[in-house]
Amino acid sequence: MSDKIQPLSGIKVLDFTTLLPGPLAGLMLAEAGAEVIKIERPEGEDMRHFVPRWGDASVLYHLLNRGKKCITLDLKDPANGTSIENLIGEADVVLEQFRPGVMDRLGIGYEACRKINPKIIFCSITGYGATGPKANVAGHDLNYIGDTGLLALSMGDKHAPILPPALIADIGGGSMPAVINVLLALLQRDKTGEGSHIDIAMSDAMFMFGYWALAEGQTTGKWPGSGAGLLTGGSPRYHIYPTSDGRHVAAAPLEQRFWMVFCELIELAPELRNDLIDPGKTIAAVAEIIASKPSDYWAKIFAGQDCCCTIVASMEEAAEDTHFKERGLFSHRISNGKGETIPAAVVAVAPQFRGDARKTVDAPALGADNEIDVKN
Repeated sequence: MSDKIQPLSGIKVLDFTTLLPGPLAGLMLAEAGAEVIKIERPEGEDMRHFVPRWGDASVLYHLLNRGKKCITLDLKDPANGTSIENLIGEADVVLEQFRPGVMDRLGIGYEACRKINPKIIFCSITGYGATGPKANVAGHDLNYIGDTGLLALSMGDKHAPILPPALIADIGGGSMPAVINVLLALLQRDKTGEGSHIDIAMSDAMFMFGYWALAEGQTTGKWPGSGAGLLTGGSPRYHIYPTSDGRHVAAAPLEQRFWMVFCELIELAPELRNDLIDPGKTIAAVAEIIASKPSDYWAKIFAGQDCCCTIVASMEEAAEDTHFKERGLFSHRISNGKGETIPAAVVAVAPQFRGDARKTVDAPALGADNEIDVKN
């Protein structure tokens, strides 16, 4: 994407994935300089057809596939076997997101790929992993965080449970571990000369997110319930408090020094400041105080104070925040081929490793790179 040498310049990735986890992993590799070739079925992957549309495809497809190439191939057609083998022979990394065994049935599983290219790094992203009783069970993000106990830690009112605002398993359990382990595998290959098969289960990483609850339950025998933990609503020091104008204060004065500043600023009664005595009573008292004033009032009270308190921003407000703009989070852009541009997806790749932010880059049109030489 630029003339500078990026960390993954010269690395070729075949991306067989669809929707979110794999495509986002491929995007991060592409942003770091890898040549990512997306292999799609002739009619295109499902994400192309999502709404809202932007140009000739979904805006989500544009965001997740910026800077990639696209080849259309029917993987079930034996006539395409040679082309696929040639692509594998030239690749460094394969990303795939089918259920366990599908790539094997297509004749391009890890063992088949390794025979073609012993140095291939083959990364499989699934919900429950390649082995185990749930390996072939269908699921989505909500199922993975539900099965691993993470969802049960914070669901809101039991009669009106709240859905999480982020796809934690897809991104935190799929995309991020895939990128981390692909990079580790590339480093290992530099030392051994051998490729490897990486088994990424989105559900596995959810136990990493719930490490504190596991530790608490395994050591005390008391397992935290919904909204009862230190970081899930059981403490007044980590809580969301409504203001009088319908907005909310995100209060996180966990450490004692922050807590004491917070208590002074809101003028909490001295007898309630030791929140170990009756956390629920302190929460109720703080909530009453915060609810008595509008958000603008509290924004001024907390400004410049070491108390870890902020007003919850809307997504629109966050996108216009001068702090994030000055850090360049929205400086990279994508085009839809019609002259329209919007900021590219924010990715966890350091600015110095990405391409030139002044260059607008698009996602590929369906089959745009079918002319890539995949012949005998």
